[in-house]
Amino acid sequence: MTSTAPALVPASEEAQREVVELCAELIRFDTSNPTSDERACADWVVARLAEAGIASELVESAPGRANVIARIPGADPARGALLVHGHLDVVPADAAEWRIPPFSGEIRDGYLWGRGAIDMKDTVAVMLATARHFARTGARPAREIVLAFLADEEAGGRFGAHWLVEHRPELFAGVTEAIGEGGGFSYALDDTRRLYPIENAQRGMAWMELTATGRAGHGSSPNSENAVTDLAESLTRIGRHTFPVRLIAPVRAVLEEAARLQGVDVDLDAEDAETLEAELAKLGHVADFLQVVLRNSANPTMFSAGYQTNVIPGRATARVDGRFLPGHEQELINTVDALLLPSVSRAWVNHDIAMETSFDGPLVDAMCDAVRAEDPDGHPVPYCNPGGTDAKAFTKLDIRCFGFKGLKLPHDLDYSRLFHGVDERVPLEGLRFGVRVMTRLWHDC
Repeated sequence: MTSTAPALVPASEEAQREVVELCAELIRFDTSNPTSDERACADWVVARLAEAGIASELVESAPGRANVIARIPGADPARGALLVHGHLDVVPADAAEWRIPPFSGEIRDGYLWGRGAIDMKDTVAVMLATARHFARTGARPAREIVLAFLADEEAGGRFGAHWLVEHRPELFAGVTEAIGEGGGFSYALDDTRRLYPIENAQRGMAWMELTATGRAGHGSSPNSENAVTDLAESLTRIGRHTFPVRLIAPVRAVLEEAARLQGVDVDLDAEDAETLEAELAKLGHVADFLQVVLRNSANPTMFSAGYQTNVIPGRATARVDGRFLPGHEQELINTVDALLLPSVSRAWVNHDIAMETSFDGPLVDAMCDAVRAEDPDGHPVPYCNPGGTDAKAFTKLDIRCFGFKGLKLPHDLDYSRLFHGVDERVPLEGLRFGVRVMTRLWHDC
């Protein structure tokens, strides 16, 4: 006898209405990192889950640094669980720069405004609304869902994902795959069609501190061993350097799909750098969108030296934000070291892995199908996240990680500029779309 999978219970009107309300409430919690904490917001999440009959555990890694974990049983208990994770913290916001107060959760012009609206309290609201929908209807996801509402992602996850993986790994027992932030949003290909980049790779993180040592002396005297000069020259070399294009598999796949959809003939195997750049230019704004993941990068971001104008200091320090593509970490390190003057040394501030997994399997199929079902003009593609997320921690538990939120955006909204930017906002219809997509995904995953 063959078993029949339960029929899909589509996201209800109630779920699509309350996701907006949930997101607005989440935004009103000032969980700025590092100026605040997540405890009040985490308590609220626990209460919203409890209202729907979903038990959860609140775990503090330090006073106020709160994480919430919950499990929703699946239709097939023999299958590995799916981890769905989102973070509760946000980066700070200067209210003086915003048109609308950043923690007001105000609705205006078809958008919900506020810090975290797209990074990532929108997704947290979708997680909650979807969980409550399944609980209200008695529907079962295809397999067990583990929900994780996490602290401290914006500062590297030391009090969130990384702490939980190190100190409470049993919370993720049975999890084989995960989805979090970093993909699943729409990107306008033209007036009618959209790409949906689904993250299956991330660049690695190589934040470094550079220290120049020299000879201290009077500011009026010649000094060929000036630490400030040596460090400034080294930083200029790094900042002006352009790394070569490295087309890793997820990036190549996006370019090939964009070329196919646009009917453009592009040679992505051109060996000459100038020729390859010319070929990429044929894809116009799609190539511009992917510039940040075409190569490694290293950008000077901080500089500190001296204590008085007429004193040449014997030491100067700076910070550089380095990012490397999967498989190209050593290229970044070797290049930076070659650009440093002999008086300048390098030390790690934050050094974390690059990630990549294949774009295949039932979960990938379910993500792609959920997008296409709700947006027939949507085209899912693999994607490399230029930054990093909590997924880096979960890979330590041999969990296969993807980035997927399910967010359809207006074609005139510059999504990438809203991350950590002023006037962050999310379209109301995008939130409702997210619940519909996530409901399909949980049913089919």
